[in-house]
Amino acid sequence: MKEKIIIEEYAGKIIESLPKGILLNSQYTKFNSMVIGWGGLGTVWGKPTFTVYVREHRYTKKQLDESGEFTISVPMDGIIPSVAKICGTQSGRDINKEQTAHLTLEPPEVVHVPGIKEYPLTLECKILYAQRQELERIPEDIRVKMYPQNVDGTYYMANRDAHTAYIGEIVAAYMIR
Repeated sequence: MKEKIIIEEYAGKIIESLPKGILLNSQYTKFNSMVIGWGGLGTVWGKPTFTVYVREHRYTKKQLDESGEFTISVPMDGIIPSVAKICGTQSGRDINKEQTAHLTLEPPEVVHVPGIKEYPLTLECKILYAQRQELERIPEDIRVKMYPQNVDGTYYMANRDAHTAYIGEIVAAYMIR
């Protein structure tokens, strides 16, 4: 069962949870979920939005580029360590995250990407705009720390690849009960 929510009433919870790790879900060839700690809840062009940042070599990036939509799943009672470990360190190219992380998928209302019952606060988003970052425009201290050029582009933590920012219009928001 889903209970519609007013996004603004949950903004604090979303922002508080983000740096601890929420889930960015995508689905094109198959379902995938990735832990993110960067993002932004806001308003762009008069529309409620959630912006996500995805590195170039991520499986999720290909899924977003192909499907044009995603869901955000936010835990209400803290992260689940086993989910965070699997979805934060392993690629959906190589494993079935739904099975491996024991996720319960909830059918979406508007987009084609499910939510996750274990992380019940759900935002369904359609991508309005995508832009690749220009590393040379990022302050040097951040660039050196977050984009070290001496590591592999597939490394799951800080790697050399720029992010693409995806601004997604929130087209549905609800709590999975």
